[in-house]
Amino acid sequence: MKYKDYRQLTNELKQLADIPRIARERGLGIELLHVIYTQKVVRDTTKRYYKVKSKSSKMLHQWNKGKNFVQIAWENRFPASLIAMMILQENKIPRKQSWKLLLNPEEIKDARLRREIIKANKADGVYSPNGSKRQADRGRWGENKLRKWLNAKGIAHQTEADLRGHYPKTPDFLLRKPLIWNEHKKFWIESKATFGDPVEIKKHLKKQLTPYADLFGDGLVVYWFGYIDDLKLSIPEGVSVSDGSQFDGDMV
Repeated sequence: MKYKDYRQLTNELKQLADIPRIARERGLGIELLHVIYTQKVVRDTTKRYYKVKSKSSKMLHQWNKGKNFVQIAWENRFPASLIAMMILQENKIPRKQSWKLLLNPEEIKDARLRREIIKANKADGVYSPNGSKRQADRGRWGENKLRKWLNAKGIAHQTEADLRGHYPKTPDFLLRKPLIWNEHKKFWIESKATFGDPVEIKKHLKKQLTPYADLFGDGLVVYWFGYIDDLKLSIPEGVSVSDGSQFDGDMV
């Protein structure tokens, strides 16, 4: 995807409800748009978390006066599930217990609280229990897809679970024999069920890709939902980037 098109998409994706419309208008996959929307929300939430949390007392007051979690979340441009958590904690409900309420709203006896948490979860496609599960499922999907591809090619490998405890950093797959990729040998592969925009790649470079290259040599990172292809990527020499189309990705 071109950087200009990506920027336009992120500007248009203002809320979860925008995804179906943009998918129809642009002929893009729902899951791809959900990934881009998720990354946008997570970054903004991380940046503004403590600023919004500092308003917890005011938000609890608003809630006690009749405003619901979704209204307060909309006013603060913040995920509804997190707003609900902040208000519950401000109301002396411990974090762990607050999360249990979000996980099992049908068990809440208080009718108003039950109704509002259900609405907050539905409005929040990123931090709600369903949103968190979707992200985890997406990550497992990518790893399973890559594992099946390696097995089908007869490429012997060790998984992250096999390697854990033996190295300070471990890729998803360490190959027992190098894979020839675009005429170059690759000794490891990392699966990323995300979209490789500059911020995402920079994060992965520091935490994973550079350490992997230092430990194991040349490798490959797969961004299943694509990446910006018209910008120079500051990746270590010998590390290649691919999208899911090279592995018959069917989720995009």
